[in-house]
Amino acid sequence: MSEVLLYSFRRCPYAMRARLALRYSGVPVRIVEVSLKAKPAEMLALSPKGTVPVLSVDGEVIDESLAIMQWALAQHDPDNWLLGGDPAVLALVAENDQGFKYHLDRYKYAERYPEQPMEHYRAEGEVFLQKLEGLLTGRAYLLADHPSLADMALAPFVRQFAHVDRDWFAAAPYPRLQQWLERFLQSPLFVGVMAKT
Repeated sequence: MSEVLLYSFRRCPYAMRARLALRYSGVPVRIVEVSLKAKPAEMLALSPKGTVPVLSVDGEVIDESLAIMQWALAQHDPDNWLLGGDPAVLALVAENDQGFKYHLDRYKYAERYPEQPMEHYRAEGEVFLQKLEGLLTGRAYLLADHPSLADMALAPFVRQFAHVDRDWFAAAPYPRLQQWLERFLQSPLFVGVMAKT
């Protein structure tokens, strides 16, 4: 395998999930931190849509975060993040990416969406948080007794939601989700991918 190159932006949740999977799988990767105000021409040549993450390996370009995660796990998945191909994994990720992310953006940037108050957008997002709280009944992770692709694909977005109003999230009735998120934030894997190089 030739050099694996990842164009990333440290705080982007999509880039975070890609870095998590690459680090977990043990694939050696060179990470290029991108300034979103001045995207490198080399990245735009690989992926004209201009969003991170973008993975380049052996002439192949993968510019969707979930596809990068799946590529990394196809190289090496020592702790069975894919849960043996359980369709619940990708179904939960799709629910996050297609529904929860929509409400998260409106909650986080409520001033851009004055049609409704911030609390309205938060309540819309909470429907998904309630589902996750339920999934964590009796176990530490969303779909199994160990982390899966779903946990790692969702955690950066739940983190973003929690950080919009940390006091509110700390007092919200989601104790299992709060513990799950804290476990993720303290994990060596997350700390490692967030370290400034």
